[in-house]
Amino acid sequence: MASFTALDVKKLREMTNVGMMDCKKALTASEGDMDKAVEWLREKGLAAAAKKSGRIAAEGAVCAKVENGVGVIVEVNCETDFAAGSDKFKELINDVANTVLAEKPADLDALMNANYIGTDKTVSETLPDKVLVIGENIKIRRFATYNTGVSVPYIHMGGRIGVLVNMEVEGIAADAVTELGKDLCMQVAAMNPTFCDKSDVDQSTLDKEKEIQMTLAMNENATAAKPKPQNIIEKMVLGRMSKYYEENCLMQMEFVKEKGVSVEKHVEAVAKELGGKIAVKSFVRYEKGEGIEKKVDDFAAEVAAQVAGAK
Repeated sequence: MASFTALDVKKLREMTNVGMMDCKKALTASEGDMDKAVEWLREKGLAAAAKKSGRIAAEGAVCAKVENGVGVIVEVNCETDFAAGSDKFKELINDVANTVLAEKPADLDALMNANYIGTDKTVSETLPDKVLVIGENIKIRRFATYNTGVSVPYIHMGGRIGVLVNMEVEGIAADAVTELGKDLCMQVAAMNPTFCDKSDVDQSTLDKEKEIQMTLAMNENATAAKPKPQNIIEKMVLGRMSKYYEENCLMQMEFVKEKGVSVEKHVEAVAKELGGKIAVKSFVRYEKGEGIEKKVDDFAAEVAAQVAGAK
């Protein structure tokens, strides 16, 4: 018997925009496995590719900045958006970013043991004081840095989304590519690509995508009035793989500011105009609370439990 809940069905519906009944069938067929359920829906032609990040369900903010050529992006979580909007919280996340820049920690554990900027205490020793001041539980969730090349930061909606784009530039002043970097950041923020370039897509992901597209094409062919031969189906799958790159890889996406031109071609045009070379090496995109599930409160059940306990 498949094990899943109504919340799982709801989550799958939010991820795929497919109806509740089909989501329930998918979870039943996949024995409650969310990733397999998404694949099942796609193979049936009911859902487009769904990113695995899950729904956003936590508060806090993202900070991205560049100082002395070093780029940093951090996410710090709290319990409510009210606290996240406070000056104290904004000061905290800025301090955390500056601590990363100053101490250059290798990972979260190293960051927690590093000196909190401007103090003689570690970050882990300082956080309890910040919790008391802000009045909510606080967690430094993740960070990333770029120490080489030219990095450009971007913050969307007051810290809901943060992006840091890293480029390798030759024969061009760093400040001359700032506008391009901002455009790329906004593209990443809006379109949420999974990869920077198609060459970054790992073989296992490609194999799985080809399998899904082949199954989908075969299912479509089975119900077609005039079934296509196998070699035509294989060409269809290749075409759909190109579409996959356009939807999931930043450099192969259509540039949002110029219809019909890929990001890759736009970057080449800017490099030519500026008389040098530009290679987009990587990006980091953080969205606050990405993939974190909030506690779901059943108010009616809570009241009923309190009434029962009072008897």
